[in-house]
Amino acid sequence: MERSHFFAMLSRMKYINRWGLMNNTRNENISEHSLQTAMFAHVLAVIKNKRYGGDVNAEKIALFALYHDASEIITGDMPTPVKYYNPRIQEAYKQVETLACDKLISYLPADLQEDFSDLMFYEDEEAKMLIKAADKLSALVKCIEEIRMGNDEFKKAKETTEAALKEMELPELRDFEKEFLPSFYLTLDEQE
Repeated sequence: MERSHFFAMLSRMKYINRWGLMNNTRNENISEHSLQTAMFAHVLAVIKNKRYGGDVNAEKIALFALYHDASEIITGDMPTPVKYYNPRIQEAYKQVETLACDKLISYLPADLQEDFSDLMFYEDEEAKMLIKAADKLSALVKCIEEIRMGNDEFKKAKETTEAALKEMELPELRDFEKEFLPSFYLTLDEQE
């Protein structure tokens, strides 16, 4: 058996910090963000299935979300204002992300590559919507935490993220916002 660098590379997610253009009271890395996004995507899928007659594979969606930023091990975290500055930059960055995922997959043994390629290059549109919502929720939670620590740097990011979430027509997202989001504004003692 050959040695595989895949998981050693993935372990480097903890070294890639998010929010690089922002003054952070506490750095957040893509490993933390990916875990939170996976948890949020999973619960959104479960709510969709339980309350709104959905038929999505919540566990698979959680796995898709877990790997959704894996390419950033190679590309780094490009700040959102830069990534979406114009369509040409956005398209070029998508190509770079694809090449980065291809490179990561190449680190796997040949008999495992297809399985992980399916996780990084999924085409399920419902899963994409839920993961995008979960990704934005994770960003919103970061903004809430920073503002709670007195960091006004995140006020505009919070407003922008809230507006993006508001545009998403997902009843499961509205449920999450009502049932789970308010607790992020509380201290540990207030959550008793």
